[in-house]
Order: sequence, then structure tokens, then C-alpha cells
Amino acid sequence: MFSRDNLFFGGIFVLMTAIFMVWGFNYLENNYTLFVLATLFGIFMAFNIGGNDVANSFGTSVGAKTLTVKQALMIAAIFELGGAMLAGAEVTNTIRKGIVDISAMDFDPMLLVFVMMGSLLSAGTWLLFATFKGYPVSTTHAIIGGILGGSIALGYATMEVGESVFGLVHWDQVTKIAISWVVSPVLGGMASYGIYWYLKKYILDYNDRVQTHIDDIKGQITALNDSHNAATATAEEKALHEEQVHELNRLKKKQNAFYALRTHAPIVAAFGTAMIAGMLLFKGLKNADLGLNDAQIYMLLAVLSTLMYGVVYAIIKVMHKDTPHKATMRVFSMLQVLTASSFAFSHGANDIANAIGPFAAIIDILATGQINAESPVPFIAMATFGIALVAGLWFIGKEVIATVGSRITEIFPVTGFAAELGATLVILLATVLGIPVSSTHILVGAVIGIGMLNRDANWKLMKPIALAWVITLPAAAAMAAIFFFILKIVFGY
Repeated sequence: MFSRDNLFFGGIFVLMTAIFMVWGFNYLENNYTLFVLATLFGIFMAFNIGGNDVANSFGTSVGAKTLTVKQALMIAAIFELGGAMLAGAEVTNTIRKGIVDISAMDFDPMLLVFVMMGSLLSAGTWLLFATFKGYPVSTTHAIIGGILGGSIALGYATMEVGESVFGLVHWDQVTKIAISWVVSPVLGGMASYGIYWYLKKYILDYNDRVQTHIDDIKGQITALNDSHNAATATAEEKALHEEQVHELNRLKKKQNAFYALRTHAPIVAAFGTAMIAGMLLFKGLKNADLGLNDAQIYMLLAVLSTLMYGVVYAIIKVMHKDTPHKATMRVFSMLQVLTASSFAFSHGANDIANAIGPFAAIIDILATGQINAESPVPFIAMATFGIALVAGLWFIGKEVIATVGSRITEIFPVTGFAAELGATLVILLATVLGIPVSSTHILVGAVIGIGMLNRDANWKLMKPIALAWVITLPAAAAMAAIFFFILKIVFGY
């Protein structure tokens, strides 16, 4: 528990939190107690996003033994923080992001502070419970549920008798979330199933056939050597022996044994690069003004894909000492690190808003005394919440990593790459088409798709995970409503 690594990461986490508290006391003129509580609730939420969502994203890489937990943490620290601070939104539209029309209500702005605080605390509490159970759930659904429950409670506290707050709920958004419970994992499973089927048919099975043929010929040569020698062997036996030795040498040559890997791996790598770069440009960097039009973006994707094709082809060409199987695992291990890194960057650029968004609204109200359509996000807040996210991955993420990486199905570098690339493909298409999906549900569905093809999917474990998906929104909503009334009473509003 008190290892050197734990003390190091815990110390950075506590130090950054303390620095942020000092900054907040200088930034605000009053409301220090609310600021301290809101900061603790926000960091609590970010910590649990790391423990559940980020752990889920790195589960396949750790499960495949491509990365250790410590290596996953290092990549998460760099790319999650990089995504949050380089590509995160400069402003967070927390009011319009909700699924309740708060603008139709007339209330003291401080009550919205309690709504957002309750939302952060409820969503974080639910994520903590799910994380300790090892269930990967949607952090977006959790915070939306929290805002929904807190807003409904706000409506009951402020609206006139006879008015119904439920009429202000955007039920179409709730319906879309419910549909995504089914659509997201199904699409993820279909994508990973297709990608892994291709890899298995054209690379893995070919490698197995070549190795089996090599082993058979070796056995025949050994049998001939044991039963005959050069002095007593007939001409036919000598010719057969020479033919088998020639065939063995032919199969062992790189152009034969590595044919499938050399032919298909660069194609898959180029396709994966296009998907990964596309996700970064259309999703991860959507808040950054890159000044690129669609034609320039597609040209950039083509250039990057071509470059990756050449790089992977060259790497395979120099793998002289590896067997085809070992070379395949090494190539896809490298590609899996690429997909994991892109997932981390995109996640940091987008999903950190699930914690920083409500908090930005809180600190803006505390500073200005009014509700603004847009709430600026201080850079130090983004950095603090990013560090909390990475700390959550380190301290409590191991259960979710184990679930995604080994408990649903067996994962190795090729299957892990197929799952991550399948999830990336679906997320990219959904982003471009504007379809609301859950990245968590997609990735879990992608892992199930691998298990279906290998016929070792743990359907028993999927039952409580699916139930947790359905419960996430109402559970967070109910707790947020309770927390709202508690905060309202405690602070005398």
C-alpha cells in the first residue's frame, strides 16, 4: 500500500490539489467553503473517471501484456493530460449540455451550484462503486444522470404548484442514451469481429499452416535419418531426403514464412492509422482550431497511412531472427501501443469535460454571482483534474483493467489491436455522423466480438455489466437529487 510508486503518485496528486486550492482562494473573493467542497467533489469525479473510463481504455493493452499497468499509467499521464490541455475546449457550455431546460426556471444562481455539486458527487460515487466491482460503465451517462436528477430536484424546489419539471426534460436525449445501451456494444462487436476475422484468416491461420508444414517435414527428415544413413540409403530415399530438405529451407525463407505478415499487416496498419488519425482530427482535436478543411484532412490521412504502410513493411523486412508467430505478436504489440495512445489523447480531450464541465459552471457562478451561457475553464483546473484522472487509474483502475483485459475473453496483441481498432472505427463513424454512442460500451462490445469469434466470451460476466449500464443514469440521478436537497438545507437556501 505504501510503496514508493504509490507515495510518488499520491504525493503529486495531493500537492496539485493543494496548489489549486491556494489558487482558488486568490481567484475568488468569497464562497470559500463552497469552493473547497466543489473542488473535492470535482476531483473525486475526475479520480473515478480515471479508475473506470481510462482503465477501461487501457484494459486490452494490459490484458494482452503489451503494456504493464505502470507503462499504461505513463502513457495515460502524457496523452490524457496532453489531450485535456492541448485540445480541450477553452470554454465549457455546461448549461446547454444538460438534458433539462434549466433556462425555463426562475431561481437563485447559487442553487445551480448545488445541482452541479450534487451531480459531481453522485456520478463520482456511482463510478467508484462500479470500479470496485470491476464494471466498466459510461462516465458520460453518469454525469448526465446526475445533472438530470439535480435539475429535477431544482425544479421541485423552485417551480410553482401545478407546474411539472418533467415537461422541461429533453426526453429525446434520454431515449438516445437508452438506445445507445444496445447500439454501442453491437456496433463495437461487429467491427472487432470483422477486423479480427480478417487478421485470423489471412495472417494467423497462414502462420499456423506454415509452421505445421515445417514441423511435419522436420519429423519426416528425422525419421529418415533415424532409419537410414548415407551409405545404405537407396537413390529414391536420397532424392526424397534432398527434396524435403529443400522444401524445409524454402518454407523457412522470409519471403515464404513471412508472406502473410508482410502482405497484410502493412495494409491493416495503414487502415488503422487512418482511423486513429481520423478520430484525433474529428474528435480529439475538434476543439482546437487547426485551420484545415475537409480536403486537407483527408489528404493528411492519406499521407499518414502511406507512411505507416512503409514503416510497418520495413520493420517486417528486418525481422530476420523471429519466427512468423513471434514477429506477428511484436508488430501488433507496437500497433496496439499506437491505438492505446490515441484513445488516451481523445479521451483526455473530450471526456475530462464530464468532471471539468460542471465544475467550470460552479466556479464561474461563485466568481460572478450569475449564470452565464459559457463558463471559462482555468488552465490550472484542467491540469489538476487531469492529474486526478491519472491518479484514479493508478490507485483503483486495476479491477476494470482486469475485467476488460482478461475476464470477458482472452486477449493477446492481435485481438487487443482488433478490439481497439474496431472501437476506434465505430467512434469515428459515430462522431462524423453525429450518432450518440458510449465509447465504454463500444470497447466492451468490441472485446465481446473477439470472444464470440474465439468462442470463449464470458456471457455470465456480461449480465451484471449490462445491468450496471442500465442503472447508471437513474442511480446517478437519484443520488444527485438527494445531494441537492442536502446541500440546499446545509447552506440555508
